[in-house]
Amino acid sequence: MKHFPAGIAVTALFASMLLFPKAVFHGASEGLLLWFQIIFPTLFPFLVVTSLLMTTGGLRFIAGLFGNPLRHFLGVSHPGSFAVIAGFLCGYPMGAKVTADLLKKELITRNEARYLLSFCNNTSPIFIINFIVWKTFGQEELLFPTLAVLILTPLLFSFLFRRFYLHGEKFFPEPDQKTLFTRSSFRFADLDTCLMDSFEAIVKVGGYIIVFSVLLSLLDMLPVSQNLFLLTAPSLEMTNGILLLKKNLQDPLICYPAVIGLTSFGGFCSAAQTRCMLDGTGLKIGPYIIEKLAAALAASLLAFLCLLFLIH
Repeated sequence: MKHFPAGIAVTALFASMLLFPKAVFHGASEGLLLWFQIIFPTLFPFLVVTSLLMTTGGLRFIAGLFGNPLRHFLGVSHPGSFAVIAGFLCGYPMGAKVTADLLKKELITRNEARYLLSFCNNTSPIFIINFIVWKTFGQEELLFPTLAVLILTPLLFSFLFRRFYLHGEKFFPEPDQKTLFTRSSFRFADLDTCLMDSFEAIVKVGGYIIVFSVLLSLLDMLPVSQNLFLLTAPSLEMTNGILLLKKNLQDPLICYPAVIGLTSFGGFCSAAQTRCMLDGTGLKIGPYIIEKLAAALAASLLAFLCLLFLIH
C-alpha cells in the first residue's frame, strides 16, 4: 500500500501522455535539443577531465594550489577544495559528481561530503552571463550584481551550514596520504574508463531533462490558472522556467528576483540530476533541497535589493 499514491501519480501521467501526445512530443523534443545543443557540449568535457584528474593524480596539483586558501576560508580539506572549484565553475551537477567521487574514493569524510553538497553545486558563471544576463534580460548593467548574488549567497550560507557538519572542529580532516593520488602516470585504459563513466552521467542528465521537459509541457495543457501555473511550472526545469518567468512577469522587480531565486535553486530537474550523481554514497537528497531552497530565498531577496539600488 505504501506504493499506492506513486502508482496513481504514474497512471495519471500515462493517461495525460495518451491524451496529449503532441505536448509529449514537443516537450521531449525541447528537452532533447536542450541536452544535445547546450548541456552535452558544455558539461561532457568537464565530466571527462575531472574524472581524469582524479584518476591520474592531477587533483594533487589543484589541491596544492587552492587547498590552503579554501581550507582557511571554507574549512574544507585539500581534496574537498576541488569540489568547491568544480561546483562553482562547471555548473550543475558537477559539484555533486565530484563530491560523490571524492567520497567513494575515501578522500573526504561523509560529513564533509554533506557540507560540500550544501553549497558547492551551482549554476556555472558562463550560463549566468550568456543565458540570464545577455539572452534573457539583455542588460549588461545586471552582470556584476547577478554574478555577485549567485556566487556570494552560497558562500555566505556555507558559514551557517558548516556549524552543522564540523561539530565544533575548525577544519575537516585530511585523508590518509597513502590513499591520496598515489599514481600520476597515464594509461589509455584510464581514458576509456573515464569516458564510459562520463557517458553514463551525461545520459542520465539528458534523461532527466527530457522527462522534466515533458512534465512542463503537459502541465501547460492543464486547465489551471496562470498564477498557479507560474508558481509550479518554472521550478520543474531551470532553463525553460527562466524563459516562462521572463515571458509572463512584466514587472522587473518581480521577474528578476524570481529568475535569480530559480537559478540559485536550480529547479527540481537539477535536484534529480544531483540525486542520481549520489548513487552509491548514502548521501540524502532531502537536506540538499532544503539548503538550496534557503539559499534561493536569500538570493531572491538580495536580487530585489540590488535592482532597487540600480533603479534609484
